[in-house]
Amino acid sequence: MKAFGKILGLVLLGLLLIIVALGFALTHLFDPNDYKDEIRQIARDKAHIELTLNGDIGWSLFPWLGLELHEASVATLNKPTEPFADLQMLGLSVRVLPLLRREVQMSDVRVEGLNLRLNRDKDGHGNWEDIGKAPADPATAPTTGEPATDTAAKPEKPAQPIRLDIDSLTVNNARVEYTDEKTGKLYSAESIQLSTGPVHDSTNIPVKLTAFLGSNQPVLRVRTELNGELRFERALQRYKFEDMKLSGEVAGEPLQGKTMTFAAQGQLLLDKAANVAEWTGIKISANQMRALGELKVNDLDKTPQITGGISIAQFDLAKFVDSIGQKLPAMAEGSLSKVELVSRIAGTPNSLSLDNINLKVDDSNFSGRIAVEDFAKQSLRAILKADTFNVDRYLPPKSAEASSATQVRQAEVASTEASAMAGAGSTPLPDQPTKGAWSTERLLPVERLSKLDVDADLTFGLLTLDKLPIENAALKATGEGGLLTLENLRGDLYNGNFEARGTLDVRQQVPALSMQTNISKVPVEKILESQGKNPPVKGLITLNSDLSGSGNSQKALIESLNGNASFVINNGVLLNANLEQQLCKGIATLNRKTLSGEPRGKDTPFQELNGNLTFRNGVASNPDLRVRIPGMTVKGDGDVDLRVLGMDYRVGIIVEGDKSDMPDPACQVSEKFVGIEWPLRCRGPLELGAKACRLDNERMGQVAAKLAGDKLSDKIDEKLGDKVSPELKDALKGLFKR
Repeated sequence: MKAFGKILGLVLLGLLLIIVALGFALTHLFDPNDYKDEIRQIARDKAHIELTLNGDIGWSLFPWLGLELHEASVATLNKPTEPFADLQMLGLSVRVLPLLRREVQMSDVRVEGLNLRLNRDKDGHGNWEDIGKAPADPATAPTTGEPATDTAAKPEKPAQPIRLDIDSLTVNNARVEYTDEKTGKLYSAESIQLSTGPVHDSTNIPVKLTAFLGSNQPVLRVRTELNGELRFERALQRYKFEDMKLSGEVAGEPLQGKTMTFAAQGQLLLDKAANVAEWTGIKISANQMRALGELKVNDLDKTPQITGGISIAQFDLAKFVDSIGQKLPAMAEGSLSKVELVSRIAGTPNSLSLDNINLKVDDSNFSGRIAVEDFAKQSLRAILKADTFNVDRYLPPKSAEASSATQVRQAEVASTEASAMAGAGSTPLPDQPTKGAWSTERLLPVERLSKLDVDADLTFGLLTLDKLPIENAALKATGEGGLLTLENLRGDLYNGNFEARGTLDVRQQVPALSMQTNISKVPVEKILESQGKNPPVKGLITLNSDLSGSGNSQKALIESLNGNASFVINNGVLLNANLEQQLCKGIATLNRKTLSGEPRGKDTPFQELNGNLTFRNGVASNPDLRVRIPGMTVKGDGDVDLRVLGMDYRVGIIVEGDKSDMPDPACQVSEKFVGIEWPLRCRGPLELGAKACRLDNERMGQVAAKLAGDKLSDKIDEKLGDKVSPELKDALKGLFKR
């Protein structure tokens, strides 16, 4: 028995020596380089590729089936002279015996100097689409009318999965390039370095990858480094990338010479059996910005559904934007210096929503929802609630043109006001302004607004807009197809309230604006002061208006302004204008007396000021101005030219006399002045208000003539008595009243 075992062992040893000897002989006596042409033909016939072998082929047979290719290239049979891939060296070894068990046991796999060129031509055809395809041969195509051979496909047994076992994979200095001839775009990955540990199913595989990514439209350069452990479980169709760490730098045209450093971490999972992908433990950074989160994608085989959450730590958004070479619109210093966001995320490939938002912007806190329902249509939906928000802080300052126009306007008004001397009323009427008061600068981004699809519902505890503190503000607006609708804008303002509605139509070449406004019991001086103007009047204003205009600048809108408005100001004061003193001067003139003292006050209080306005191309006609002032009644008729912010009014005052405790003797009212309408003319810059009013000397002559006629009528009555008929006396009186 022992002898048999010894003999068997010797036989097996002999067979092994023979196999080794045969392998040695084959690898040393057989040179595959002598058969390059045959190898190329086999590649054409079996793999349908054009294989070019410029370098040597090295090989081994047993126990490893080893192969080394040097300076090889691959092309499609359709374009054999245009290789889509070439390499300097490919080296691999496979154990022979495990191949019989459908097991691939490989030693180190090395790829040196791989160049892969992918190209899509002007017709949209990619060169990779022809890989492995035999070129069409018209001679072998079936003839029309010839029945095709019906070869029933025999069912094949499902192939058993091949077991993969590789000691390591190394790729050095590889390059991948993609070009699109139709768009001229080019994307590349250069200096690719890939190294892995042992590659086995259901085990963690250390992976390290570095590369330089680039594009030409726009010119962009990205340095990347990826580390982690890859795990694939092919039987379960589960793939994981654990402890993934991606980092790098970005530079190029979009960053305007700046550089952005970035990093991302987390655990990646792809479960094809469950059609689920996950990214958990997300940590992302980009320059100053830091974020945490998680993402999950369901229904990979249908329409993927994205869910998750994100938390962005407080950071300086303004500095971040500057660090990536971008510019924010000009705004107040310190704006967007503290931004923080926590939100849930939901989406599809064509939509994204941020739900349960907790957003902090500087001193403001927002909550609600923001969504883009359709990326292609840019459909924006927003429901937000804020405690406080100062819009002025984020608006750009006035343009140089507008600032210059404002300065010129202020200088003009200041000069006129300095010479007005409204209290004394001894100077000529101010000149009507002639210079335009509005900017011609482009006001609306028409192209962007025409594409806007928005539905916004915003509420604010306190909203500051144009320096006006609006409490309990609410805004609801929609826009689609170039028609923007302000459904409602309302709020409380200085113990009053306001509400506005309107539309902006940019579907036509010239934008058209319409606005309906209701203001109730708001201090008019506060509104004017917020615009940087010195108010000529104080009081609680109630205003209703329905106005429309067209154009894309302040000037164009004002010059096309049409519509109607009505207003009432209660419990007010005409500032820096003593109408009673003006009237007293007129009475003293008729009495042929001189006022004995200086004006006792510079303002004129009133109980109510009201009227109606009709706007025609920027000029507001006001035929029924009425002012109720203690001791007098005022009515006026005139125009307000909004194009130059000027006014021209004729005002009539019916006075009861000086009601002060110490009336001026020169302006005492006798019975002959009762019912007389005393004329004033108000002309000049709108900001002057009543300071632009003077006695209307032209019409004062008519008043004097009337008074003289009344006095002469009294004398006629006294002299004639009952000596003549009443008809004759009336005729004589009429001669002096004309």
